[in-house]
Amino acid sequence: MDFEFSNEQEQLRDSVRRFLAERAPITPFVRDQIGPDPDLVAAKAVRQGLVELGVTGLLVPEEHGGAGMTMVDMAVVLEELGRSVFPGPFLASAVVAATLVTKAGSPRDQAFLLPGIAAGETVATVALWEAGRRGNWARPGVTARAEGDGFTVSGTKIQVPDGARADVVLVVAADASVDGLGVFAVKTGGDEPAAGVTIEPVPTVDLTRPVATLTFTDAPAWRIGEGDATAAVAATVDRWITALVLDGLGAAERALEIAVDYAKERRQFDQPIGAFQAVQHLCADMLRDVELGRAVAYYSAWADVGADPAERHRAATMAKAFASDGFYRVGAGAVQVHGGIGFTWEHDIHLYYKRVLTLQEYAGSTGDHLEALAAIALD
Repeated sequence: MDFEFSNEQEQLRDSVRRFLAERAPITPFVRDQIGPDPDLVAAKAVRQGLVELGVTGLLVPEEHGGAGMTMVDMAVVLEELGRSVFPGPFLASAVVAATLVTKAGSPRDQAFLLPGIAAGETVATVALWEAGRRGNWARPGVTARAEGDGFTVSGTKIQVPDGARADVVLVVAADASVDGLGVFAVKTGGDEPAAGVTIEPVPTVDLTRPVATLTFTDAPAWRIGEGDATAAVAATVDRWITALVLDGLGAAERALEIAVDYAKERRQFDQPIGAFQAVQHLCADMLRDVELGRAVAYYSAWADVGADPAERHRAATMAKAFASDGFYRVGAGAVQVHGGIGFTWEHDIHLYYKRVLTLQEYAGSTGDHLEALAAIALD
């Protein structure tokens, strides 16, 4: 088992890091995008730049305009996006939606949706989570029923990533016709969005990753694939969780670097605060959490490619169980190292803290994933 990245993967990392530093720095790009009047022209230009780098189509099969690469390759991209607290609609579309269409869709579905996702022309997302059901996505309250030549979808989904700016939403719903789960595509953007869809953006702590509540009332949809889609959704959820952890790893890693640099520069009592043992211990604890998080994140990315479904699920669950609290401790520690300035809007460290803070609860809390790990171990 080789955990070293290849030369090509390291070159990809360098290219993405350089691009984000030059074209999407925190100031002005990220701060502008999370402000009340974002520059949509700049956002489109950055999105096109990512397309030109080929990262939006990394997980899309080559026959549909992508690179046909794996989650290990995508890992280096997600880590860099986390380091730059990138606010664009990437993870939900290029990772989650692309995966679900690839695994659940028919050749016709793939040919219709995947080229647009790879080319950055279509922003897609997945509506999975529901209120009061925690991580129990396998028994949704949202339902779909046949209507003429298509389907209609009814119910409410919460915490839909990029739900207010997606062109297509892939809704995971109960489908009585197959006695299982179905995936249904609903057009929510463009010239002719579907009727019967209410989109409510939800304010969150982390402004760089917007979410929305979507309510469907007999919304017209078309089915992605045939038969029970439970296995495809399960694989997608594991990859989704892995992607979130990798993004959180990048954010935590960069927060640690900023904190250490500040501890070397900020002086109290005629010496850098990094000379004080309390600050040293705090930074050492943060480093431990980053490195342990890196191990579980990389292993989860590898398991997505090289392990059976049971081990893939265990790896993703284990990664999220650790990262939820581990990366939060890094963000909180980084703010603490900065003292009062760490709480100000003008300093960047709060953006990283909020990124890992929302990771703590999104897609299940630490308790949820520890319970899932216990169930796996006791099964």
